[in-house]
Amino acid sequence: MDASGGGRDVDAGSADAVSAEDDHGTIDELGAYIRRQRESARLSLRKLAKIAGVSNPYLSQIERGLRKPSAEILQAIAKALEISSETLYVKAGILEEREHDEDLEAVVARDPHLTDPQRQALIEMYRSFRALAELRGSGANRRRGLLDVVGTGDLGDDDLEAASLADEDASA
Repeated sequence: MDASGGGRDVDAGSADAVSAEDDHGTIDELGAYIRRQRESARLSLRKLAKIAGVSNPYLSQIERGLRKPSAEILQAIAKALEISSETLYVKAGILEEREHDEDLEAVVARDPHLTDPQRQALIEMYRSFRALAELRGSGANRRRGLLDVVGTGDLGDDDLEAASLADEDASA
């Protein structure tokens, strides 16, 4: 065995170690994403596990980044969370993220099955939800109570007042 052969073995081992670290980071991110989606859906670990048809310990290991779930398990989790399985496949590194050639507004505007008022209503809703998502992502967490009420569409005067008061208490 020559020195260059030994060097290749070390390099191959290093590449495997880097690949394993990258894979572990992907699994950690996937688990954290699933946990955030579960919490956002206000589901307990036990409830999500039951709906998805997996055991509590297995789901817990996935959320903590200790286990890499199969595509079938990801599909069951996505269905239980009412999110796209494609999103979980991308987070797990199974699929490459697609480039979105068209925006939703253009698709809605061209849909022949919708009336003009329906198209306008959908586009306005979409823009509102996007604006809420941007506010949440910008660190405006102190407004989260108000945003959650508005985001669900269940906005009544009592809800708005309660959320506003909670925001005032949180910022004080």
